[in-house]
Amino acid sequence: MEVTAVDIELKSLITELGQTLQANNLVLSVAESCTGGGISEAITAIAGSSHWFDCGFVSYSNQSKIKMLAVKPKTLEIFGAVSDKTALEMVAGVLKKSQADSAVAVTGIAGPAGGNVDKPIGTIFIAWQSQNSTAIVKRYLFKGDRDEIRQQVIVQALKGVKIP
Repeated sequence: MEVTAVDIELKSLITELGQTLQANNLVLSVAESCTGGGISEAITAIAGSSHWFDCGFVSYSNQSKIKMLAVKPKTLEIFGAVSDKTALEMVAGVLKKSQADSAVAVTGIAGPAGGNVDKPIGTIFIAWQSQNSTAIVKRYLFKGDRDEIRQQVIVQALKGVKIP
């Protein structure tokens, strides 16, 4: 298996993030939809991540978002699963349901189908929050095929993690 520049960047990013979290005795958890567990997989590929990574929720369906992360059905009905509102409720939910000090949540359309004019393929919402702080959410439009989009989401999600 060939190691790419993205793989090296991601490993370096996670290693640095983990060292910072561990040095500050902090823990991270994640809530993932469009990445399907890719963030958790990337984190747990790093030896020692159990010291600073609590858990990852893969909430692909709307029902799992509601049940696992306390996303309101009305939010999904009005704004959809791919929205800033849903990402914000996902990140709040993962903080409540885990032992994390900081959390990140991702939801989006990685393709190859599912997009529309308002939310084309590559539309991703990433939310970050730490305990006792206000959440931040950003909308992205990533380019590429499904795997490329998901990889970009993983990197961006981890780059944005805030240390309280």
